[in-house]
Amino acid sequence: MKSPLVRKQQGIALVLVLWVALLMSVIAGSFALSARTESLQSRILFNETQARFLAEAGLNRAVFELRNPDPETRWIADGRSHKFELDGAEIEVKITDESGKIDLNQASEELLVGLFASLGIEYDEAIGMVDKILDWKDADEEIRLAGAEDDDYFSAGHSHGAKDAPFDTVPELIQVMDIDYEVYRKIEPALTVYSGRKNVNLAFAPREVLMAIDGVTGEMADVFIQERHAIEDVNAELPLLAEGYSGQLRGGGTTFSIISKATLPNKQFAEIDATIRMGGNLQGRPFRVVRWRDNEHK
Repeated sequence: MKSPLVRKQQGIALVLVLWVALLMSVIAGSFALSARTESLQSRILFNETQARFLAEAGLNRAVFELRNPDPETRWIADGRSHKFELDGAEIEVKITDESGKIDLNQASEELLVGLFASLGIEYDEAIGMVDKILDWKDADEEIRLAGAEDDDYFSAGHSHGAKDAPFDTVPELIQVMDIDYEVYRKIEPALTVYSGRKNVNLAFAPREVLMAIDGVTGEMADVFIQERHAIEDVNAELPLLAEGYSGQLRGGGTTFSIISKATLPNKQFAEIDATIRMGGNLQGRPFRVVRWRDNEHK
């Protein structure tokens, strides 16, 4: 018969063995969880990379289609959706010719006021915003009726004054006094600095631009876009919208905004929003990028 001391020592040894076994199980479980987490992260990263390159492929497909010499099959850059599949992923591409947008450096005061007024902003307030935009980009120090020059900016607590030079980018608009971020986000799709036009080409104008035209309602803009998207022949006439505004699908500019979204079978996706200018660059590409944004959603 074993003595009480021996039985006690055996009991302690058994408890130690159980504790060691439990500790080893916890360690093994943590390693397994860590390995599973790393595997999941690697798969997500791989999918993100795959979707990103597929979205870039969509952008390059858009350039190819814009250079298509056959007008009957060339993609029309009026914001309509073009979809195709690649390596099991769905690619959706939307192209907008920048000539259909409002150029911050060239547009008429009437068009800019109409853009702000289309948001429901009071007419006098809209005029004030446009006056500040014009003071921002003109070279003189004369203050428009509701405008702002350097002293006004500094008095309002800004660390900068008016630029007194043309806009280089659309986001620069946020620096203009009284243009808050929420307003900017609503009008940003309508704006460009690349068209060089005082007016807009209705053939490519987004909804936000159409509503900036005097007398055009949201319903009128939606019907016009629906009828425009139904046109497949670039030589066809556009539906009527407003007096004094015209456009043609066979024409436009050389600068385009392209949104390319690639969605994988597991619904993971990547989206590129870029503005490109047609024409070769030093690297031998048929276009150059003038603006690039990843995964920006409104």
